Amino acid sequence: MGAQEKDIRELEVRGVYTDGERLYTRNSAPGDRVYGERLVNWDDIELREWVPHRSKLAAYLRLGGERFPFHEGSRVLYLGAASGTTASHVADVCSQGRVYCVEFSQRSFRELVPVCEARKNMVPILGDATKPTEYKFIVDRADIVYQDVAQKNQASILMKNMQEFSAPSGMLAIKARSEDVTLDPRKVFERARSELSSRGFKVLEVVELERFEKDHAMMVVERT
Repeated sequence: MGAQEKDIRELEVRGVYTDGERLYTRNSAPGDRVYGERLVNWDDIELREWVPHRSKLAAYLRLGGERFPFHEGSRVLYLGAASGTTASHVADVCSQGRVYCVEFSQRSFRELVPVCEARKNMVPILGDATKPTEYKFIVDRADIVYQDVAQKNQASILMKNMQEFSAPSGMLAIKARSEDVTLDPRKVFERARSELSSRGFKVLEVVELERFEKDHAMMVVERT
């Protein structure tokens, strides 16, 4: 257990805390570390440090992102959960909700499963994010689709899943080099924004993550 911290406060986005330099979430599996993160005690609550170099969603918040759609009871469809680093923090925030964690790689999925076993609100799904009908028998609905899938047609994958599960909100951690290595990343981001807008989705915010993740941006989207 880490040392007692005195100057931590909750951010305006509920469920996320800061000491002015670091971010934290309330550990939904006390004593458990997912990726070697620091644990601290604050007001008799165990918090986990949320490291922006390890999580694009944490990077988004550290860089001033303001459209954080998650809350305590959110049902989240997480595409590209990998070994569960960011998904576990989302599960901390959505402690009374559910986080459906879709991962295609069998190797990453094997690492994801024990993370989900430690957190009752996380559900591991071995599946292909481009084929949402294949896991619809597990996911009944979603309030938010969060996507971190490094392949082509990232905006299209987000839209398909938001429509399939009637999700009003979405977040896309877009990797420019997975779309087109020849284009300037900002042109890739603008192209994705245009594609979303042309299909009736409202892009609320775009935050470039260059300080923590090269050639990445976070897009926050609403289904209109």
